[in-house]
Amino acid sequence: MVISEELVEKIKSSFNLNTYEARIWLALLMKGVATAGELADIADIPRSRAYDVLESLEKKGFVIMKLGKPIKYLAVPPNEVVERVKRRYEETMSRRINELEKVKTSDLIKELDALHKSGAGSIDVSEKSGAIRGQQNIISHLESMLKEAQKHVNIVTTQLTFVRDAIALKPIFYELKERQIPVRIITPIDEGNAKYVQELMNVVEIYDAGDYRGRIVTIDSEEILMMLFDEKEVPSSMDVAVWLYAPALAKFIDDMIEVLLPKLKPAQQSLVEKKLII
Repeated sequence: MVISEELVEKIKSSFNLNTYEARIWLALLMKGVATAGELADIADIPRSRAYDVLESLEKKGFVIMKLGKPIKYLAVPPNEVVERVKRRYEETMSRRINELEKVKTSDLIKELDALHKSGAGSIDVSEKSGAIRGQQNIISHLESMLKEAQKHVNIVTTQLTFVRDAIALKPIFYELKERQIPVRIITPIDEGNAKYVQELMNVVEIYDAGDYRGRIVTIDSEEILMMLFDEKEVPSSMDVAVWLYAPALAKFIDDMIEVLLPKLKPAQQSLVEKKLII
């Protein structure tokens, strides 16, 4: 029995196992029931490591140790492993979230805020720029920018990114509406995002981008967040955005949006014409 290296890599990434753990579990799945020595031979790992690896897999819920001698092991069915791993992740995440919530009201965060304010106050405006990597980091930075908006927000985006942002940033859009900060979103409208357009078009202004494509955000005609790649062409972890504090450029982009808007259809009109009203 040969264990595919490609399958080993998939198991490692999907279940957060190391190489030995992945190989031993795959060997046990193929064998059904086996001793540590048998599994070491099938998995092609040192016998001296087999018991340690199996003990680790047992603690993680991947294998069961049978009673009796010689000691043998059974594989937990993959579907059950998925549920166990999911529960473990949920428990870990819940615990970490509770710990972070406590930090928010602690003296530590006050001390860190004071350090940040003292450092931020000495930053020249020309230095307020940077590259942000990874889709989640980009969303988090955009959320921070939106929370600081004081005048207006313009967002030009794609259909896929609109759906992502509509889900992740919906509470922020409602907050901006309550603060009477106008938000305009220009996005292609089709069956893939029509539902989300309808949910948001009473909260923000939405226009159908038609054939226009791009991903760029301006805040108060001062800050810019510009995504560099087509999200269809790069993994989410490889997405990159450039953040700039550049009032002149931001004002120019906003002026171009003003020129473009009369050529675009409001969301309501586009949805009706495309028969996408749900």
